[in-house]
Amino acid sequence: MQEAFSKDLATGSYDLVALHILSDGPAYVYGIIRRIAERTNHTVRWREGTAYRALHDLERRGLVRSAWKGPSEGRRRRYYRLTARGQRALRQLRHQWRDLRDTLDKLLE
Repeated sequence: MQEAFSKDLATGSYDLVALHILSDGPAYVYGIIRRIAERTNHTVRWREGTAYRALHDLERRGLVRSAWKGPSEGRRRRYYRLTARGQRALRQLRHQWRDLRDTLDKLLE
């Protein structure tokens, strides 16, 4: 049960986490995955497929945009960045997260 609860919490926070990471500036998938792992002392580890699904969904909804960058010869990377709509969504999601956290804290005290 604990594992399922943790998984549900993580899944429900993908948008918030991805938008928050991108609020630091544009990043490519592996950079996003690395930032998440580093900021959580490697307790949260997104897989490549998870990151791509989350980012593609955010892009479809107009919250992020992507562009290929890099040398014309060699390895190019798709960088994702927040849109103005994504910045507004991030503020709203942060507010909702704080409200939920505060409510659960009160309930569980």
